[in-house]
Amino acid sequence: MPTRDLSQSLDADATVYPGDPPVESTPAATHDEDGYRVTEWRLGTHSGTHVDAPSHTEPDGKNLDAFGVEEFVFEARLVDCSGVGARGAIGSEMVPERENENERERTDENGTARVEMVVFRTGWADHWGTDRYFDHPYLTREAAATCAERGFHVGMDALSPDPSPSESAPPETEPEGVPAHRELLGSDRLVVENLTGLAGLPERFRLRAYPLALAAADGSPVRAVATW
Repeated sequence: MPTRDLSQSLDADATVYPGDPPVESTPAATHDEDGYRVTEWRLGTHSGTHVDAPSHTEPDGKNLDAFGVEEFVFEARLVDCSGVGARGAIGSEMVPERENENERERTDENGTARVEMVVFRTGWADHWGTDRYFDHPYLTREAAATCAERGFHVGMDALSPDPSPSESAPPETEPEGVPAHRELLGSDRLVVENLTGLAGLPERFRLRAYPLALAAADGSPVRAVATW
């Protein structure tokens, strides 16, 4: 079974959303002084490749520990949006149709796994660690609402499904707030951000994105792995 790691490396150079804590690590114990090694890590819940819980934007939204571990294994469909361009909007026409009308069933009548997540490939993972990364494409409110209505979680190789603050941002032409987040998380859909390595994946694959077992977490770094 082919397997591919889709996770960005977590280090001091990791891109974080403006205002979020930077990723930092310092020695807490060393072999020379203590006879063993321990490292203290400081980072936000939305650092690196991570999953957003509904409570990230919704005051009454679920935390990650409200979801069973099996709910972080997604039958995914890849949508190529690499032609959209910097700060371009991904519209609802890019969202695939739902393949199975019964959202409660994980397979259709032929036993084929039902798509549970749409992974939008923007190509912006190539800009990780640079200022260009903040100028990623984003989902329109309508696209996010369509994903939610069709029962899809969302994954992206970008910092956010909404526009990120940037010096090159044209505020008069972009949505205010985080409407894509609100449509998705407000419908108990999960969002996996900062994926990488999407080029060359098949259109259908399985994505495993297990969060840390944090109590009452609004998000968590994940080790995102694709299999097909």
